[in-house]
Amino acid sequence: QVRLVESGGGLVQPGGSLKLSCVSDRSLFDFHAVGWYRRVLGGQREMVATITKGGVKNYTDSVKGRFTVSRDGYTNTIYLQMNSLKVEDTAIYHCSADLISVATTRYWGRGTQVTVSS
Repeated sequence: QVRLVESGGGLVQPGGSLKLSCVSDRSLFDFHAVGWYRRVLGGQREMVATITKGGVKNYTDSVKGRFTVSRDGYTNTIYLQMNSLKVEDTAIYHCSADLISVATTRYWGRGTQVTVSS
């Protein structure tokens, strides 16, 4: 089992910034990829940003240039720096970690709420 715990969500005005953190109880380099997904109320979960073990980053188009995913291997923490936030970024943000053994298993954190509103 893998435990992922997010923090850093909150209420912010449009144009503001937040930085999300996700701490893993396992070394990040055990995972093929780690990242962030979000789900709006009543909607589907969508990929926001991911980073592979080799350091390749991927972003959904709507956050490119505004969000940055990063990781700290010493503290086993995944970050999502969110700038120029928009109302449509409002969602529950979950961190994820993909572990490859016989098959690929994706682990999830419980999520942290981000609300962008004036």
